Amino acid sequence: MSKEKIHFISIGGSVMHNLALELLRQGNEITGSDDEIYEPSRSRLDQAGLLPAAMGWFPEKITEDIDTVILGMHARNDNPELRRARELGLDVCSYPEFIAGQSTDKQRVVVAGSHGKTTITSMILHVLQQSKRTFNYLVGAQVEGFDTMVRLDADAPVIVIEGDEYFTSPEDPTPKFLHYNPHLLLVSGIAWDHFNVYPTWESYVKQFEMLADSLPKAGVIAFDETDNMLDIIGQKERPDVTKIPYEAHPHKFTNGQTFLITKTQGNIPLYVFGEHNMKNISGAQAVCERLGITDEEFYRAIQTFKGAAKRLELLAKGPTTNAYRDFAHAPSKVEATTLAVKEQFPKRRLIACTELHTFSSLNKTFLNQYRRKMDAADVAVVFYSPETVEHKRLEPLSEEDIRTAFKRSDLNIFTDPTALQDFLKAQNWQNTNLLMMSSGTFGGLDLKELGKEIV
Repeated sequence: MSKEKIHFISIGGSVMHNLALELLRQGNEITGSDDEIYEPSRSRLDQAGLLPAAMGWFPEKITEDIDTVILGMHARNDNPELRRARELGLDVCSYPEFIAGQSTDKQRVVVAGSHGKTTITSMILHVLQQSKRTFNYLVGAQVEGFDTMVRLDADAPVIVIEGDEYFTSPEDPTPKFLHYNPHLLLVSGIAWDHFNVYPTWESYVKQFEMLADSLPKAGVIAFDETDNMLDIIGQKERPDVTKIPYEAHPHKFTNGQTFLITKTQGNIPLYVFGEHNMKNISGAQAVCERLGITDEEFYRAIQTFKGAAKRLELLAKGPTTNAYRDFAHAPSKVEATTLAVKEQFPKRRLIACTELHTFSSLNKTFLNQYRRKMDAADVAVVFYSPETVEHKRLEPLSEEDIRTAFKRSDLNIFTDPTALQDFLKAQNWQNTNLLMMSSGTFGGLDLKELGKEIV
């Protein structure tokens, strides 16, 4: 790619700022704007000299010599910089369109699904890196051993992309993953999410069906055959498309440690655990095999995989207490993660907290999707911020709404972070684990510090 002048509208997004850093590394001239930028994006942009001098939108930044304007999802349709770029007739695209444009000559692997896609993508990247392969990637979380979440080298023969079903940009309601045109597609599971974009289960599932139908001749689809919905989509007849159904990799628990059971390499110890992660490993292995990775290479690499950031991340560890945090926000993720920690430590009490933070989770109509999803926890806690509900212009929630939706009469419900912290500190932590699940921040709680204190 020749050196260009590229401007980012909404540069602070997790993928957007990583793409900006990658394009800067390639020697391009990068500028950007945003109305708010949080950590870690803020520090990383600042370190690279890309942090905007002031927050807000400045149409005067949009000049005729800009080659490309990359539009982030969080900008609005009436954004002044976007309007100016249109007036000047500049090339404006979303980041999925930009990534697609950089990947036309590569073998494209897309990992999609309502849950597990970040972890599976991270597993594939880890195995490819450990096996000394050359590849490009886009992943939705920070992965150990990788500086950025995006890599776009011209000479890489393959790109592995985490495919998100959320809409592309304020101008384009197409799901991001439909821009990538995969040769090899993995779909990890389908559980209704993004209620604000897909108000019905049918409209949500339809997006994944369209993605699978977009596979070319000689394309490949790998899918979790234990997922009822996926089984229907995966087993649908598509001429000249290879189907690879998978299920949880054979495994066993011994003294709080999970091992993969393999035919050729014996029992392989793992850092990750839980039935959902055993499925993730099977999916990652199916993709790696198609990319020429041997079983021996895969098993050697997977035992050093520690997980993507905030995915069952160990915050603190003591003799009889572990504290974890997980990005789980959708109902299916809350259920899988809670169950995973309980199954890994069956003799320990589990105190599990989930934050209702997304548009879907704070919506009264959607809330009953959480029914019985925290049953594996001995003590179940729900936190939400009434201010967030108001900010998202949703109908107010009552404790009774939440208790009824979760179908759990002993549910502990908090709206004040300090009260939640005091409640957790007051618990007896002997032989007890803590699990904090959210895509938010529990009202600004320092979870690492909390984990250390209780351990």
